[in-house]
Amino acid sequence: MAFYLGLDSSTQSLTGLVLEVSGNAKQVVFRRSIEFDAEFPQYGTRTGVLPHDDPLVAASSPILWAEALDRFMQILGSESDFALTGLRAVSGAAQQHGSVYLNAGAAARLRELDPGRPLSVQVGPMLSRPDAPIWMDASTTAECAAITEALGGAAAVRELTGSSACERFTGPQIRKMHDREPAAYRATDRIHLVSSFLASLLTGRHAALDHGDASGMNLMDLGSRRWSEKALRATAPGLARRLPELVAPWSIVGRLAPYWTERHGLPPAKVVAWTGDNPSTAIGVGLVDAATVAVSLGTSDTVFGLLSGARTDPSGAGHVFVAPTGEPMALVCFRNGSLARERVRDACGLDWEGFSRALAETPAGNGGRVMLPWFEPEITPPVLAPGARRYGLDERDGRANVRAVVEGQMLAAARHTAWMGPRAGTIHATGGAARNREILQVVADVFEAEVRPVAAADAAALGAALRAWHADLLDEGEGIGWEEVVAGIARPAPGDVVRPIAAHVEIYRTMARAYAACESHALGEGPDPTPLLEAIRSEIAS
Repeated sequence: MAFYLGLDSSTQSLTGLVLEVSGNAKQVVFRRSIEFDAEFPQYGTRTGVLPHDDPLVAASSPILWAEALDRFMQILGSESDFALTGLRAVSGAAQQHGSVYLNAGAAARLRELDPGRPLSVQVGPMLSRPDAPIWMDASTTAECAAITEALGGAAAVRELTGSSACERFTGPQIRKMHDREPAAYRATDRIHLVSSFLASLLTGRHAALDHGDASGMNLMDLGSRRWSEKALRATAPGLARRLPELVAPWSIVGRLAPYWTERHGLPPAKVVAWTGDNPSTAIGVGLVDAATVAVSLGTSDTVFGLLSGARTDPSGAGHVFVAPTGEPMALVCFRNGSLARERVRDACGLDWEGFSRALAETPAGNGGRVMLPWFEPEITPPVLAPGARRYGLDERDGRANVRAVVEGQMLAAARHTAWMGPRAGTIHATGGAARNREILQVVADVFEAEVRPVAAADAAALGAALRAWHADLLDEGEGIGWEEVVAGIARPAPGDVVRPIAAHVEIYRTMARAYAACESHALGEGPDPTPLLEAIRSEIAS
């Protein structure tokens, strides 16, 4: 039997699991999660983010991520009850778009990591910038506009990179650093994503970056899967020499460095290229063809799936990345996910059981009342000024607000994913809220699809472990198909399904018009929707 370690460094935590593979049987034999705020309060993060006076700025600490990785490996080495010598390969996933800036001395420091000293004290001297902008940052609107103009417009940017220039994407973040912190940019020798930074710590050398995470930077030519010279020039001078090598998602980028083998007793296992959390989750929930899509209900909510043909989102809200299978995958991200649901829950003085009960006891369509749950600056649609918008909804009506936040999120998700193609008949649901059957019922009703919660927890980490297995077999000359990779473990539990309710489907077809009108009005692009909402309330009531 062989063991494979999958890691997921998300916004709020580091989760890892070990997959045992014996013949055709696969099972998770070790799992542990480390919450950043609780385990490392000295960094002062809140839900994994450093506080800042500007609500558009979001960053975290690379040293925190390094310390969490060290802590996890210490736990794995001391508490696991499987034979560590059987660990054959490691891979990981990390929050997408975050960037880490290293100086010219980092390469030597990576090679010389001292097993006798904590990793955290050795990472600080490698950094040319102490913090790392992350996916929640929305402070680069000016840089996005400049890049868009340089590349010939938004459609040209999408055609080249798979996405419009986005505030949270790495290219605009790099341009911001070059323009506003030129000394720090000059001191930067290598710019990593969170994924390749953590892989570099594992291998003791600058690790390559996989196509999947690189496609979330506005810097890679999606067609050739090489750095785009035009995009690099539009971003910052001297950028090409500062970026990692690009490799296929199943590439071996090194082996566990002596730091890990000597400090924690791990074997020199292969390290497979890390990727972004969303591409890795696609494998962890069993998306290996275009027949199924997934909804991830986490810190952010995302809808993603493999594409049957080449396309991009003409509205600019959606993105096209490279999946771990090597095929294009579409993704639309909504920043106001679990944090918005929590905001409403807390404002109503409820726990999650009470939240679910309120959702169950209120009618589909909520009597035509609509919430646009933009409690934080929103990604889809782009909203820089935070604040929930309510239409026909009293903020004091707790139960109605519970239903409104969930319906608003799902109606937005359906509206902004229509470009992906015909709706799939099946949705795989993952993330913390996928355990809530009442929320999944709204998903099923709005999307007119069966929703199957994925049985496996920690889908991004599971996807990383499965990718490590896949890459190890390829490296050994053994071919394996992706259906075989995910079979038996990265699939929903048999019979566990939430089906759409026909009467609710009809209501949400009507409410889709109400939501669209409210969103257009809130964005300053349409008239007051009050007359339409009044007509829709009558239509729903009848």
